[in-house]
Amino acid sequence: QVQLVESGGGLVQPGGSLRLSCAASGSIFRIDDMAWYRQAPEKQRELVATVTRAGADTYVDFVEGRFTISRDNAKKTVYLQMNSLKPEDTAVYYCNADLIPTGWGYRSALYWGQGTQVTVSS
Repeated sequence: QVQLVESGGGLVQPGGSLRLSCAASGSIFRIDDMAWYRQAPEKQRELVATVTRAGADTYVDFVEGRFTISRDNAKKTVYLQMNSLKPEDTAVYYCNADLIPTGWGYRSALYWGQGTQVTVSS
């Protein structure tokens, strides 16, 4: 069974840093695009950053220059390095992956992790 598991969340002071990880496990043929989303209380889930299998990354405006997404294809893991954190970055952070489970041919599906809480507060 394919699953994504996030880790690395926690409580950090404004201006601090955190590094989130999201590891995929199970029988996986290939992982294409991976991404991080976040959802603050009483708000809709929103995109934060994406990275292709080749490593090309994109960011939304409110994290540009502060967050860096990266991945290790051999480890089936995507990372989110978050610097200069602000209180408004407080949210549950989710990763997703567009991947092909073994035995599916070339049909892909989108999988989500369970989320990790990031709280930025003094």
